[in-house]
Amino acid sequence: MPRTSTELEEILRGLIGNWENEVVEFKSVGDSYSTSDIGRYVSALSNEANLRSIDTAWLIFGVDNRTRQVVDSQYRRDRERLQSLKKQVADGTSPSLTFREIYEIHLDSKRVVMLEIPPAPRGVPISWNGHYFARSNESLTALPDDKRDEIRNQTLAADWTAAIVPDAQRRHLDDEAINKARGNFALRHQNTFKKEEVRHWDDATFLDRAGLTADGQITRTALLLVGKSTSTHFLSPYLAQIVWKLVGPEQGNQIFTPPYLLATTALYSKIRNIQIRILPTDSLIAVEVAKYDQGIVLESLHNCIAHQDYSLGARIVVTEQPDRLILENSGSFFEGHPDDYVLGNKTPRNYRNPFLMQAMTRLNMVDTLGYGIHRMYVGQARRYFPLPDYDVAERGTVRLTIHGAIVDPAYSRILIEKTNLPLEVVFALDRVQKGMPIDDQSLKKLRKAKLVEGRKTSLHVSEHVASLTGEKAQYIRTRAQDDDHYKKLISDFIERFGVASREDIDELLLKHLSDALDDDQKRTKVSNLLTAMRRAGTIHNAGSRANPKWKLGSEPEE
Repeated sequence: MPRTSTELEEILRGLIGNWENEVVEFKSVGDSYSTSDIGRYVSALSNEANLRSIDTAWLIFGVDNRTRQVVDSQYRRDRERLQSLKKQVADGTSPSLTFREIYEIHLDSKRVVMLEIPPAPRGVPISWNGHYFARSNESLTALPDDKRDEIRNQTLAADWTAAIVPDAQRRHLDDEAINKARGNFALRHQNTFKKEEVRHWDDATFLDRAGLTADGQITRTALLLVGKSTSTHFLSPYLAQIVWKLVGPEQGNQIFTPPYLLATTALYSKIRNIQIRILPTDSLIAVEVAKYDQGIVLESLHNCIAHQDYSLGARIVVTEQPDRLILENSGSFFEGHPDDYVLGNKTPRNYRNPFLMQAMTRLNMVDTLGYGIHRMYVGQARRYFPLPDYDVAERGTVRLTIHGAIVDPAYSRILIEKTNLPLEVVFALDRVQKGMPIDDQSLKKLRKAKLVEGRKTSLHVSEHVASLTGEKAQYIRTRAQDDDHYKKLISDFIERFGVASREDIDELLLKHLSDALDDDQKRTKVSNLLTAMRRAGTIHNAGSRANPKWKLGSEPEE
């Protein structure tokens, strides 16, 4: 919120009284002053404010630096030209930073221009035209190596996303996004709160319980997820943007801003999502699969938002190429390596943005148990597509590639035929089709299953896939499916209809179970699946033992 004249006058008198201050510079500027010199002072003062953990630095025109007297400044009296200085400074600084505000006040009937400068983001020193500056007493100097290292080695011990934004109010939040957040919250917590109860909470109660505000105060997390697109100035100089770029024969681009809760779905709608035809061996009927799965794309987008290092002042970038999506967010992988999470066995101990993660979890956007990457890999395998690829690029950028085309048809045909392959085997097979190295143990498993051929230095996916005729067709009918496949059918049914009886589940599954099982064995198989899902907290019985009514989620506490 802009400061009043009275507040500015008090600030100015205080700064003059406390003259020895390396985050304040006074200039008795006349009608002109070099923009290049201004840029150097912005670099120096923002870096010094960062090092001293001070929220604001000042460059002040109209005060003599020697006599400490207020003098009249004629600098850019035209208001529009004065405000254009913001863009000039933003264009020359890296990462881009400009004045929080430019004020004109009159003290003792003399004009003073006060340029309010934010501190450099944590971990990122500010340069002007490629050079870093600092203050040494009252002198402008190059930023010493020790100061530059001190800034770059800063850690986010204080969660950036948890910070209170003092001037932000409820009117700076988007109504549609808050309504969407209520629905997501009610779905996520349906075993704790009734939907009607959540709907009747006032906004203050809901925002606190959703983890968007802290004791009624607006946080950066609230502005990111449900803030109005016109409220992003509260986050300056940190960027809150997701850039979508379409490259190839067709080209296009669009910038998406908060509320991110709505922006990710809007971005997904821009993606070209046609049906891909895969022809199984010995079949004239093609399997049709969407080029991209909405759940996988949104999961990856939400991960970018959750794990972005906002202190670096960078944007999230989504590049759509003809055969793939590439998603990039700033900040190295926070704990471990992406491959550690593929099998769903690793749970992270901490997050870069714990406050943001907590809110996104409550709004059903992400989970905090490390299953997000696992779900994306499983989802791609079930669609017979190449698995996602992670790599950490230059300057710590995490890059995720989601494939939207078949790399090797033999790989997809194997997944169509062998739906019970363990994910670690699919992961190794995927690396083979992409020409990536695999370890000896994985290679041994692939050779034993006759899934690959060739020498280790020139492996390729085996073209030999079982024919769907005669005895081999009988094998397909008697072969057991992956338990996860059946569990997914149960979860999808309950999600669609809200509740499922044992009769519903028997009707759903019995016809799909292996013909190698008799009727009693099939019913026992279903019972074991339900027990496993109940113990995992995936479903609970809201009815009686004799007349079960299965619902999603763990059993609510009394």
